[in-house]
Amino acid sequence: MPLYDYIHDGKIIYQNSFATIRKEADLSNFTEDEARIAVRVIHACGRIEITKNIVFSPDFIEKSEQALFMGSMIFCDSEMVAHGITRRRLPANNKIICTLNHPDTVKIAQDIKNTRSAAAIHLWGDTLKQAVVVIGNAPTALFHLINLLDQKKIPQPAAIIGVPVGFVGAAESKLALQEWGKIPYMIITGRQGGSAMGVAALNALAQKQEI
Repeated sequence: MPLYDYIHDGKIIYQNSFATIRKEADLSNFTEDEARIAVRVIHACGRIEITKNIVFSPDFIEKSEQALFMGSMIFCDSEMVAHGITRRRLPANNKIICTLNHPDTVKIAQDIKNTRSAAAIHLWGDTLKQAVVVIGNAPTALFHLINLLDQKKIPQPAAIIGVPVGFVGAAESKLALQEWGKIPYMIITGRQGGSAMGVAALNALAQKQEI
């Protein structure tokens, strides 16, 4: 007789988890598609109350899903985000790019007097056009991305998932993306966020089937 009895079936665990979230969370402010993403984000962080911090621009779902299903690249600010994306869920074998550890990143960071996370964006190149961007870690990356886009120094992506976490610049960078508002976005307001929530949002976008 085992010491602990628990559910072994992964599919049932997911089903029960999502059913619990939909029962307990207030999803009334979201569209059906937005709610699907919010449920995944809640599942990633374990916090029902995060719903009040999840904000979508009106065209985010349409533009991001359209880009993914057309085979757009996915650019990530951290290896944790890049490795968290479920490849088998991607609709068009989308290429996932993270340039944080590229050999040129340190030199670029020195030249622009910014973090490596910000510098890595300079290596994204023309393939950023109509891509989906996931910023799940570094506020400096999100700030720098907005500045480069506003100055028209890099191509425009299709959509940005901006959910960096932290006590310095995280809340401000996400507010900046919302206020700038020239590209479809999803943010989690305040200090909270992180790679797991960014990954959860992207995985939900990539496949409409919840489980």
